[in-house]
Amino acid sequence: MKKLSLPLLLLVMCTFVNPFQASAEDYYKRGDVNGDSIVTITDVSILLNYLLFGTWPAPVEETYTVNGVSFTMVNVKGGTFTMGATPEQLEAGAQYIEKPAHQVTVSDFAIGKTEVTQELWLAVMGTNPSWFQGDLSRPVERVSWNDCQLFIEQLNALTGKNFRLPTEAEWEYAARGGEMAQGLIYAGSNVLDEVAWCSDNSEATTHPVAQKAANELGLYDMSGNVSEWCFDKWDNYTAEAQVNPTGPENTTSQVRVNRGGCYGLSTSYCRVSSRNNYGPGIAVSYQGVRLALQ
Repeated sequence: MKKLSLPLLLLVMCTFVNPFQASAEDYYKRGDVNGDSIVTITDVSILLNYLLFGTWPAPVEETYTVNGVSFTMVNVKGGTFTMGATPEQLEAGAQYIEKPAHQVTVSDFAIGKTEVTQELWLAVMGTNPSWFQGDLSRPVERVSWNDCQLFIEQLNALTGKNFRLPTEAEWEYAARGGEMAQGLIYAGSNVLDEVAWCSDNSEATTHPVAQKAANELGLYDMSGNVSEWCFDKWDNYTAEAQVNPTGPENTTSQVRVNRGGCYGLSTSYCRVSSRNNYGPGIAVSYQGVRLALQ
């Protein structure tokens, strides 16, 4: 495909308002809108399509099937973002463990479109440990970090893939919307009821996945329903910029990061930068899991 000159690209972009509140200069520096490492007329077409018709190309998804149960992973284009207590998070009640905000770069990865359901866990493990049963489309819960490692090991044996838990940085980057992030308080909205089951609307129970609105990447329930395990061991933030962080290495602690709100938490704990931690053997009814894949 023929390359588009940067001056022409800049002219086109200056003509319109950027849907994600970046300046024309930002797009001049980052004209590769579709992330294919080249600036072409396709990039302009994507922008025009959004501005004229309100549509933005959906991230690429891949569906896998295990013992008759299908689940979908969403491919996420990597990038650099500010992790932690960014201004909108501070205004909404960010806590000290979310500070300082710092720059993080993550590589491309895939993440579960939804939390792992009871149906998928049952198909892989042959058991359902969840407290809230009766509908297998609800997220699996009452699973420890250690349980999740066994589940992933078995899933990989069945699929031949290398599924894993997301890192904390990948989780937050995806929850914020990746490259399409709009600086929202929760994963997909500034109104929590639109995107999450929390203490205000859940009636103290989990709900089938993907019943609320998705975020910019098409991911569901990242701000509520059940909280989700991450790979990382727990650590306090520093101001240092990081690339693909995976948690502290020089520690004997096995405490692991926990992310996302849940059916029993209030609004402040459902923000995209909110974080928590548990021992790897803890299994409670508000704790679930979402898969990642490199």
